Amino acid sequence: MSWVPKLVDREGPLYLSIAQAIARDIANGALMPGDRLPPQRKLAALLDVDFTTVARGYVEAGKRGLIESTVGRGSFVRNNAPLRDESDPRRQLLADFSMNMPPEPDDPALIARMQDGFASVARDLLPLLRYQGFGGAAIDKDAASAWLGRRALVPAQERIFVTPGAHPALVGIFSLLAKAGDTLLCETITYPGVRSIAVQLGFSLAGIEMDRDGIVPDALEDAIKRHKPKALYLNPTLQNPTTVTIPEKRRTQICAVARRHKLPIVEDDAYGFIPTHGPAPLAAIAPDMCWHIAGLAKCIGAGLRLAYVVAPDARAGWSFNAAMRALTVMASPVTVAVATRWIEDGTADMILRFIRSEAAARERLAAQFFEPGTYISDPLSFNIWLPLANNWTRSAFVGHVRSTSIGVVASDAFTVGGTPSEAVRIGLGGPISREKLRTGLEFMSHALEGSPETVAAFF
Repeated sequence: MSWVPKLVDREGPLYLSIAQAIARDIANGALMPGDRLPPQRKLAALLDVDFTTVARGYVEAGKRGLIESTVGRGSFVRNNAPLRDESDPRRQLLADFSMNMPPEPDDPALIARMQDGFASVARDLLPLLRYQGFGGAAIDKDAASAWLGRRALVPAQERIFVTPGAHPALVGIFSLLAKAGDTLLCETITYPGVRSIAVQLGFSLAGIEMDRDGIVPDALEDAIKRHKPKALYLNPTLQNPTTVTIPEKRRTQICAVARRHKLPIVEDDAYGFIPTHGPAPLAAIAPDMCWHIAGLAKCIGAGLRLAYVVAPDARAGWSFNAAMRALTVMASPVTVAVATRWIEDGTADMILRFIRSEAAARERLAAQFFEPGTYISDPLSFNIWLPLANNWTRSAFVGHVRSTSIGVVASDAFTVGGTPSEAVRIGLGGPISREKLRTGLEFMSHALEGSPETVAAFF
């Protein structure tokens, strides 16, 4: 209780210096296992810093496995706290805020459990550093099957492939279904990664009219007749960026249209695990004509770079296997082993529950600053889709809010054909704290109350 840190590491943020001090004093014996740290407000007063700075320092120390905090009891040095702090402060602030990220866990107990999973996997490190066959070992496919079962999918193992992320999986699937000059169908406002892949592979994208339930079946029918496409790409649950989830009836209608025209469907189910009772995947409705991609980036963590792919049948799987071996050789056995461990011991479910809870809290926060009907969102989405008003252009708004550290992306990145609307995607996830998110959203809300000429410093 009498411990006061010596903040000698002052090059970076102050909260990191507090975490470094905790690590240093554990290593030199000034802090022992079971020692109770001063209450955060008391330490803030002693150091003459903001309470939030100390709170973030304690959270960071918890992430490193140094301390554990319990509401009502306080913060204590963990019994198995590492004597050497191996964390690299140069990596603490790395984040690409242009990406749509899930909220990051900040519960020290959960973070410690995640770290224990890595430690367990490290015991088999040498075998995991070897080349392995593409698609995953039997143990990893079993874990994938258990995970996919949460989405009412029960494919045979020969149709399941463990891949190094959804993005390369899309490249591999598209390369099987089409060639340069061909056309693929997608939503008129779609995931920007698909636009990038289409450019690289020489495909054309044709957008399909959308309503509040996703793409319109009649518009799909017309687009198939007009463009003679090779495949239909959809992000049907919590769609990025509009947050629209296609209801089950519409999914059945879409599959019926695609079946009549023998059009393969590529289902990017990146957010499918987030809703607790979401509609069944397209691959459960029409398994013989759907490529299903269950990425782990949004429901566990993007740094794993893993996705489970379900092929329509074994023959398609053979072709996919060959294409992906040429493209990526294999998914990292180290990260595959971590994902399998977390699925088997329940850590993955704990992470998923945290993401759901925190995403809902952040959506409620956004609702405090934007009027109902002025934006599009879902109670569990990581972003909101915001049409701009009061003569704001998307470029002026993005420039004005750049200082908030919130990921704001203009509609240009998502629009397929035609002139992009004056709208932006505002990210609510990632490493940003609720307090900082609140400040950023309040800043944006204030800006939208006036015109860019009266609010922005430059335009």
